[in-house]
Amino acid sequence: MSDTSLPGTEPLTPTPPRAKAAAYFDAFLLSLGAALAPGLVRFSYALLLPPMKADLGWNFSQAGAMNTANVLGYLLGAVVSTAVIGRCRTHVLFMAGCLASAALMACGAFTAEFLPLLAQRFASGFSNAAGYIAGGMLAAQLARTCSRSSLIIGIYYGGVGWGIVLSALLVPATLRPGLHGWQQSWLALAVASATLALLAGQAARRVGKDDKLEAHPKHEALSYSSFWLALLSYSLFGLGYIAYMTFVVAMLQQTGLGDGGAATFYTVLGLSVICSSFIWATLIESTRGARALAILSALLSLATMIPATSTSPPMQLFSCVAFGATFMSVASSMTSFVKKGLPLAQWRSGIAAFTIAFAAGQVIGPLVFGRIADHHGLSHGFLLSGLVLLVGAALAALQRPLPSTPAGVGRRKQTG
Repeated sequence: MSDTSLPGTEPLTPTPPRAKAAAYFDAFLLSLGAALAPGLVRFSYALLLPPMKADLGWNFSQAGAMNTANVLGYLLGAVVSTAVIGRCRTHVLFMAGCLASAALMACGAFTAEFLPLLAQRFASGFSNAAGYIAGGMLAAQLARTCSRSSLIIGIYYGGVGWGIVLSALLVPATLRPGLHGWQQSWLALAVASATLALLAGQAARRVGKDDKLEAHPKHEALSYSSFWLALLSYSLFGLGYIAYMTFVVAMLQQTGLGDGGAATFYTVLGLSVICSSFIWATLIESTRGARALAILSALLSLATMIPATSTSPPMQLFSCVAFGATFMSVASSMTSFVKKGLPLAQWRSGIAAFTIAFAAGQVIGPLVFGRIADHHGLSHGFLLSGLVLLVGAALAALQRPLPSTPAGVGRRKQTG
């Protein structure tokens, strides 16, 4: 999530109304790539987990291992994509990642063995990273041509929510009773993924036709001593949030929520994600240091603990809306922290450092909380996840603002 807002998003010239409309339309099409990866690739699994777990006899540790494999693949894919992004056309990498993700989703329909499914989740995480990171580069390139650059980036981030909504519609509609009845859902998700990839590819080709627009500054070495608290906070965010997105549907079904209620819950979650960039844009832009990261992490902590402490439908709905409207904006707050506090030549290195910290937390999260759920119940796992996020919020609050840089100051003046 954190790889998408890269240097070079400042608009070059005022945008005519017709060109602005075309830019918004291309941003929406690009966001369908985010709806695919990670919207469908990663987050549809929360809806598939309960029927797969019941059919295959998994415990929560095994179920969590699937998401751990996916995030490990994402981490490796992010490293590789960052290395090759300057050696190939960005829109080619974007399409390769999206189409590979669609094909790998289909593979989930043809096996019920643990290790092949684990490999499928790992490989889809790798392709997910390639498509998502390249899509972020294209969105940043498109934003350079538009006076509302932050809105262009926000539209791309919001695509993740469209993927969550699509998952909520497709999975319940295609699940079948009986042995391996979940396999048809993988096929349906694969068809939807391929369709999204082809639609997003139209904009990717237009935006990426001149990769020379993506002029990246020479990188400089980073000293992490000045922002290690923010790095640790962001790692704890990755550790805490992934438990909710992996196990929340299973948790709610244990409290009596049926399949229809789970689909409604996930739909509301996705719609909240779509709105999130508009809700928190002012907070993220106006705060210094890691204050926005602290506030958003504290809200996530509250939203995460609610399903473990209350079975009231209004409280569950509040948890859903608060979590969905917040977790994607944590990545935006991290990007803002880097751009406001680091020189231009260190932006990509800074974002890369936060990406690694975030991925490390995600890798550990499903395994840790899955094991806790096996021994003590899902509610204990959610409470611990909320505490992890709360500690992360405290660390972010202790992070001192980095010295303002000319690049960061210029960007603040422009966006204000």
